[in-house]
Amino acid sequence: MRRLAGLLAVLPVLLLAACSSGSSSSAGASPSGTASASAVAVPTPVASAAPMPTVTGDFGTKATITIPSGQPSGQFVVNTVSEGDGAAVAKNDWVTINYTAKDWTTGKDLTSSYDSGQKPQLYQAASGQLVPAFDTSVLGKKVGSRLLVVAPPAAGFGGQGSSNLGVGAGDTVVFVLDIMEDVPQDSTIAGAITQPPATSPQVKDNGKAAPTITVPAGPPAPPTDLQKFVLVKGDGKPVQSGQTLVVQYTGVLWSNGQPFDSSWSHGGAQALQVGTGSLIKGWDEGLVGQTVGSRVELVVPPGLGYGDKAQSSVPANSTLVFVIDILEAV
Repeated sequence: MRRLAGLLAVLPVLLLAACSSGSSSSAGASPSGTASASAVAVPTPVASAAPMPTVTGDFGTKATITIPSGQPSGQFVVNTVSEGDGAAVAKNDWVTINYTAKDWTTGKDLTSSYDSGQKPQLYQAASGQLVPAFDTSVLGKKVGSRLLVVAPPAAGFGGQGSSNLGVGAGDTVVFVLDIMEDVPQDSTIAGAITQPPATSPQVKDNGKAAPTITVPAGPPAPPTDLQKFVLVKGDGKPVQSGQTLVVQYTGVLWSNGQPFDSSWSHGGAQALQVGTGSLIKGWDEGLVGQTVGSRVELVVPPGLGYGDKAQSSVPANSTLVFVIDILEAV
């Protein structure tokens, strides 16, 4: 069947490294590539190469980048300015970073995620979809670290620059990346489950595997309105409409308890945008306001799910039951 993650419209918060030149983007000032990823070989990063920019400011605040005199070395530099004490980022982890950027060639400050109206960036590390300055520079680095990244064209925007960031063709760009969070794809919400009422589906925790959902046998009939149950209460911030979430989820049919989709069956934790109409209404209404770190059960009536339209193994007019782990919200 079409995966639920596809139906829910996974949000590409940073553009693909291989998008064509001259194209516009709704992603605003995100550091997106405009040259083909295969046009040039990506250099191997080094820890330092003279001359080096200097960085001032504390982790978690906008950095001040000072460009030295002289031309850049042409090397791809990933330097740890300060090391955090969190987990190390691994390939395909969902990583959240804040960034400051400056064009070495022109000396101009570029848009920062710390600027008004901007927000942290969420993406999968080393997925091959982003410019290497973001894609691979975070690998092996710990959460809480501040990185200085010098990106020559081969590690940045190629020979065509980036209209999003105002980077010219062939420019070297300096980034300061603050690694805020890291969510491995096998992440789940741990903790004792507070079960919903006995007339509602019950949930069994299975550790790193998908939880088991048991639908009540016989009466009562499925509810006609959205049911929300917090199985594990997280201590993070409430989810806001328009945020991008990283979630694990599994869904079963109320009619027979059969699973029809699960993030565990296609790669693990998924990213999606909530509260904007890109999800089924039951998710938009059920997840906004929940706290990050929570495990939530949603019982979604047809009118807030897929209605009278069958979706592969989901029959028309189906009541759906989901268990959702809210791992991150940006």
